[in-house]
Amino acid sequence: MRQKRAKTYRKLMALYSMSFGFRQPYQVLVDSEMCKAATDSKIELAKQLNSVLQGDVKPMITQCCIHELYLLGKAQQPAVDLAKTFERRKCNHREPIPGDECLTSVVGETNKHRYVVATQSQPLRVKLRSIPGVPIVHINRSVMVLEPPSDATLRSKEQNEEQALHASGSEKRSAATTASEPPRKKKKGPSGPNPLSVKKKKKGDIQPTAAKEPAKDSVGEKRKRDEDEAPAPSDPQDEPRRKKKRRRKAAADPVETVES
Repeated sequence: MRQKRAKTYRKLMALYSMSFGFRQPYQVLVDSEMCKAATDSKIELAKQLNSVLQGDVKPMITQCCIHELYLLGKAQQPAVDLAKTFERRKCNHREPIPGDECLTSVVGETNKHRYVVATQSQPLRVKLRSIPGVPIVHINRSVMVLEPPSDATLRSKEQNEEQALHASGSEKRSAATTASEPPRKKKKGPSGPNPLSVKKKKKGDIQPTAAKEPAKDSVGEKRKRDEDEAPAPSDPQDEPRRKKKRRRKAAADPVETVES
């Protein structure tokens, strides 16, 4: 495969992966006509699917498509042998129905299981183009080709991008409303001591016992306690008699001696 074509296919699968959630290994539904075309052109179907889808693949086929190959007889035995190497996809059809109808019912209206469809049926490809997110692979002149995304796929991609943009816009609005709200004031309360100003306890130090706080007594009890603690009135008789200070007599004036 040429480098330019491989780059284009890589971009297409990146589109399906980002917008519709496709993951490796890609589940590829193969119909009976694709098996016949691969054996007629001598193409290694699994290898070519790997190179076209730019990743690991898991080829799958339904029981209705294998039944179509059985009806073709022994002439298409190589196609039957190729189909038997693929994984069986349960289609829950008790009686076999045409392969186009079977694959349409398996893919559904939204392709929720994310199938890649490899088919040579033109009517089936027209139906699948109306379903968003369905990669279609077919063989054109012995070359396997991945079709460009259909109009339904591109519309669905644009819708998904718009929804993502609106979701991001609503998130920005919610963030703006929360930022515009004033900050809540913290309730004032007693603050504890600064941990940096508290002295660290040493191992040898003995912690002083905390002084007991006096119990809260009623007014009457407090008054009674004050009366009990007050000193009793002293009795004047019991008091020791105070010593009276003696006043010194004035010294007698010296008597003048009269000479006789």
